[in-house]
Amino acid sequence: MPVLQIEHLTKDYGHGRGVFDVSLNVEKGEVYGFLGPNGAGKTTAIRHIMGFSRPQKGRALVNGLDSWRCYHVIQKDLGYLPGEIALPESLTGTQFIKMMASLRQMKDMAYTDSLIKRFELEPSGGLKRMSLGMKRKLAIVTAFMHDPALLILDEPTSGLDPVMQDAFIKFIKTEKDRGKTILLSSHIFSEVDATCDRIAIIKDGRIVSSFIADDLRHNESKTFKIEFDSSEEFERFCRDNPDATPGAPFEIAIARPRRSQVNVHVVDKDINAFIGVISGYRLKFFSEIKFTLEDYFMQFYDRKAGKTDEKKRGASLNAVN
Repeated sequence: MPVLQIEHLTKDYGHGRGVFDVSLNVEKGEVYGFLGPNGAGKTTAIRHIMGFSRPQKGRALVNGLDSWRCYHVIQKDLGYLPGEIALPESLTGTQFIKMMASLRQMKDMAYTDSLIKRFELEPSGGLKRMSLGMKRKLAIVTAFMHDPALLILDEPTSGLDPVMQDAFIKFIKTEKDRGKTILLSSHIFSEVDATCDRIAIIKDGRIVSSFIADDLRHNESKTFKIEFDSSEEFERFCRDNPDATPGAPFEIAIARPRRSQVNVHVVDKDINAFIGVISGYRLKFFSEIKFTLEDYFMQFYDRKAGKTDEKKRGASLNAVN
């Protein structure tokens, strides 16, 4: 049974805001990326997982328990890092940590102390005067301090400097190795790509694609950029390899006559045949253009995405349009 399940979840706030028929499963020991820009519906879905909001349709389950009905049970072994942090300004960071420890009936603070050291948190100051970055560190410490098996992280590195962002990514990898189950909601490609086993892309409250991260990293469709050493060689290549030639081992995606350059798409099985063809021309350079998570994501969000050839999304990915 999955640790976390969302089944046909719908919450319509009107004017296209909310989530609509969202379904996903997160297995034990998995880091699941929930990727989308602000306003796409990530936080709305998470609020239902946490039991903060009642769905109009569908349901969210944590360890088989309905999140809305059993919120007081599921949160005992769950760590939650909200996207927007609201802390009691009358307390110091140290007092807030002690308050959270008391609520969780924690006696041993050794792990909490190790987190404070790891994230270079200075908790003695008042929360009212604490910087956004320090508040984020405090929220991270209190989300992880009871060593929960399930972690729900909403924009976890927002407000952290690049050094702390890198430290957090390394920490997530450590937690993953310890067997933690993690839902990581973000709009930052680097942290999703570096940590997640599976990824769902959400747009306008609907999941438009879900896929195994390694399928994207090892996509069988490759793109190469080639520049010929003269305009004559470029023109000869284009004459010899017209678009949509039946049986051709590659496809010319973009031609730049002024630069004597082309971009070509090649699938893995045709790489050797492609190299055989291109070796017959004099080149200035020849290099692969890596297909990234950001490239794939922008095909759903770019205004020009509708003109994108479907095969550019990668035959191995399960795109839902």
